[in-house]
Amino acid sequence: MNKINICKANVQDAPIILEIQKQAYISEAELNNDFNIPPLTQTLEELIAEFDNKLILKIVKDDQIIGSGQAQLHGSTCHIGRMAVKSEFKGQGIGSQLLSTLESSFIEADRVELFTGKQSKANLAMYARRGYEVFKQEKLGQTQVVFLYKNLNQ
Repeated sequence: MNKINICKANVQDAPIILEIQKQAYISEAELNNDFNIPPLTQTLEELIAEFDNKLILKIVKDDQIIGSGQAQLHGSTCHIGRMAVKSEFKGQGIGSQLLSTLESSFIEADRVELFTGKQSKANLAMYARRGYEVFKQEKLGQTQVVFLYKNLNQ
């Protein structure tokens, strides 16, 4: 397998990041029969605006962006979101590498939080393997969402 590089994205990357995000979140929408989830309805302008207040990373392989993820610090908690990998690269541990990079993005963070759909068994299994625990569930739109956390620096 050729090496991947995970680095900070820039605004010029936004169109391809949005395309990958929308492709990746179709399966989440199908699991929950909810096609109005924010990763699918987000506009390019909205994504570009997020570059001002979030860390947006891209995954590059062979000079091509194949995935992305976001993190934002609130107090001492790192909130991770919108992780997406092109479907042809899933199952190769790339998402796990991205998660590790996002988890360590803010040296001052002592906790990481993220969420996923309750029906997303593969995501939930990966998060459990990595030490995440459920702390709440709620319905967002038509989707039952599971919020997870992991304490860092222990």
